[in-house]
Amino acid sequence: MPSSVVTRGMGRKLPWDPLTGAGIIRSCYSLSCPLPDPGISTSEQSIYEDDRGMSSLTAQVVIVGGGPAGLTAAIALASAGVETALVANAPTAADHRTSALLQGSVKALETLRVWELCREHAAPLRVMRIIDDTGRLVRAREACFAASEIGLDAFGHNIENRFLVAALEARARELPALVYIRDEAVAVDIADARVTVRCKGGTAPSARLAIGAEGRQSLCRSAAGIDIRGRTYAQTALTFNLGHSRPHDDTSTEFHAESGPFTLVPLPQRRSSLVFVVDPAEVSNISTLSDAQVAAEIERRSHSVLGKVQIEGGRGVFPLAAATATRLGAGRVALIGEAAHVVAPIGAQGLNLGLRDAATISELVVAGHREGEDVGELTERYDRMRRADTTSRMLAVDLLNRSLLSDFLLLQGARAAGLFLMERVGPLRRAIMREGVTPWASQPRLMRGEAL
Repeated sequence: MPSSVVTRGMGRKLPWDPLTGAGIIRSCYSLSCPLPDPGISTSEQSIYEDDRGMSSLTAQVVIVGGGPAGLTAAIALASAGVETALVANAPTAADHRTSALLQGSVKALETLRVWELCREHAAPLRVMRIIDDTGRLVRAREACFAASEIGLDAFGHNIENRFLVAALEARARELPALVYIRDEAVAVDIADARVTVRCKGGTAPSARLAIGAEGRQSLCRSAAGIDIRGRTYAQTALTFNLGHSRPHDDTSTEFHAESGPFTLVPLPQRRSSLVFVVDPAEVSNISTLSDAQVAAEIERRSHSVLGKVQIEGGRGVFPLAAATATRLGAGRVALIGEAAHVVAPIGAQGLNLGLRDAATISELVVAGHREGEDVGELTERYDRMRRADTTSRMLAVDLLNRSLLSDFLLLQGARAAGLFLMERVGPLRRAIMREGVTPWASQPRLMRGEAL
């Protein structure tokens, strides 16, 4: 028997808050699924929805996965009037990670009226500083890049994922074209004309197009028969949020160490997030340290650029890996975010790639929907549009990471020379900064601030 609980997105709220318990956020849009009777009990509500046809809910698009990429796609589609169902299980643990959103991503969130709900929790990234801390024979000069050089106030903003996701979910609840199903997807069935997502609680929405946004173990990807190719690195990323005694001055500082990057990224006030890439052998040693001992180690490795450090709650440990789906779309399935590509947490590429995926597939679907097309037939075009951006970004991250790990003198020299040229040659530096923030080959309308 389904355990779903129903809430009207723009109307009366039933007993459970969908952000804290399993359930369905039912919008006020006329899909095939009937609206519940708010006068019956929670348990009766679940039976009522099942008996009255929730299992046959239909939409134009069904999205599996409620992370930032999936929510962004859902909001983009529903705000343009495309009937959309979003299937996302309730989170099982607090997410203390942060995301560095580049300018295009911020502009997309502004256009979708999400950014206004979380802006106060984000810190601008106005300067990026790279310091070669490898201690090797061939070392690069320190390089600084300022957003003002390319006419921007900031390259982007850094925000804790919990605030970003809360803002996305709040905006999603406002949209009448969106049905939000709080449940776990257990199977994806692809037919000639529709895709059906079967949920653990019994709900089974179907649509012309399925968008897989459910991460590395994607059901949608498996159902579409799309392979994924990748590799693991002999590295592990440790993540922390920190308080510190010195101001960060809106500057992100990345130390290039022999085990990988050590990157401090501003958060509001005197706080920063840290991605600390180490050899896996170091993880067990660091994990046994107290907060005070970890703080002392961070101060040592950062040369106390932020002064005295205090560790906040919520340490993270993530083995580094990179992977790419052989196709980003096939049949009636399109993949976005980590269902399509897994990127090492270097250079702020992962979520920004995922949001460009979401913006691109949404733009294609909205245009196709308005022209009366079958939106499930757009997946091959989507694959062609996203392939170059995804491949080039992942290659750049992989090369940078390998250059830090390699003892090959020529590779070390090439990295040092590249940073030297970027720091000293103004036109080259500005061109690279622009490409990093706003890729010329992949700027969907949302990333340009244009509504769909």
